[in-house]
Amino acid sequence: MVRKDDHNSRGSIQCGALCWRENGPDLEILLVTSRDTGRWVIPKGWPMPGKTFAEAAEQEAWEEAGVKGVIHPVPVGSYHYSKPELAMELEVVVFALKSTKAAAKFPECKQRRRTWLSLEKAAGLVAEPDLAALIANFA
Repeated sequence: MVRKDDHNSRGSIQCGALCWRENGPDLEILLVTSRDTGRWVIPKGWPMPGKTFAEAAEQEAWEEAGVKGVIHPVPVGSYHYSKPELAMELEVVVFALKSTKAAAKFPECKQRRRTWLSLEKAAGLVAEPDLAALIANFA
């Protein structure tokens, strides 16, 4: 389990939420656009003081996508990506969040787009190969 004291607040690790919901017999994954490049990503961000990684991922899901739900405390995996403006490679520890509500208004609703997609389509839209594999194999 990843604990809040396993990191510093601006290290090379972020926490992300793989938000999912059932649509009939199928699972759907939520993707949001990044603010800087507009590419499709999952909600993610820096660890937060006083919160576990899972709790921080849950907070990011709300702020970036307007999604509330049940977060699983054990990571489903991780992936890496480059953040050129910080000149660093980051690891994102990913937690599954079963969506119970998607609000129309949320903190970053004017800065991002969001979409629910099948596992296959979501995996095809993200740029990071490890994230694509994590999404494709989520079930």
